[in-house]
Amino acid sequence: MSDLKGKTAIVTGGASGIGEATALLYAEEGCNVVVSDVQEEKGNNLVQKIRQLNGKAIFVKADVSKPEDCEILVNKAVATFGSLDIAFNNAGIVGESNAVADMSIEGWNHVIAVNLNSVFYCMKYELLQMQKQGKGSIINNSSILGQVGFANAAGYVAAKHGVIGLTKNAALEYSSKGIRINAVGPAFINTPLLTEAGMDDNVKQSVLIPMHPIGRLGESKEVAELVVWLSSDKASFVTGSYYAIDGGYLAR
Repeated sequence: MSDLKGKTAIVTGGASGIGEATALLYAEEGCNVVVSDVQEEKGNNLVQKIRQLNGKAIFVKADVSKPEDCEILVNKAVATFGSLDIAFNNAGIVGESNAVADMSIEGWNHVIAVNLNSVFYCMKYELLQMQKQGKGSIINNSSILGQVGFANAAGYVAAKHGVIGLTKNAALEYSSKGIRINAVGPAFINTPLLTEAGMDDNVKQSVLIPMHPIGRLGESKEVAELVVWLSSDKASFVTGSYYAIDGGYLAR
């Protein structure tokens, strides 16, 4: 039996891509799943899918760039299922594509708000609840670009570097309280986010895939497997760490 059975997990950005795959895998492991996203229809459809598979799930619409939405999200999870044991802070956007001097102030602020501030806001309320329980596991979704640069993506790169720093700092503060906090760093994963960023099949084949020595893009389920492992007691001695899942991207 999975040690995750009966535990409650929040997944932000849970309606598609890596978030959706992780929510489904949590459900397979017996978790109560709280799917959060701004995409209400997709989020509710995922919840129905989980329930049809005899899992337990609710959808909470939340814009995690707003601290009040993050507080409501945590409160609804606890009110519905009685606890908060796991959080996968996954929500993110690609953001504006421009060189630093050409990036708009609005574009910079928006990507920082969604990709970095949201992780702080979510963790703030998740940690307040987990402290009461004396245990918990938080996984923050960073990126390979939390370790290296990428031209015309300064906001995204800065935010993802920040997520790793925030993860390490929080782990130092809360490990003695029974709460483990880690970050994952996917390379280019075959999700709708790539299409939204204008990366069609030609770009994937000619530009993105050659960046990965393994010879392909990653799949959402592969990232989900790592996240779920970090959520479980199998990773009981793991905290403050960053795990790249990148098909060799960072080894180049």
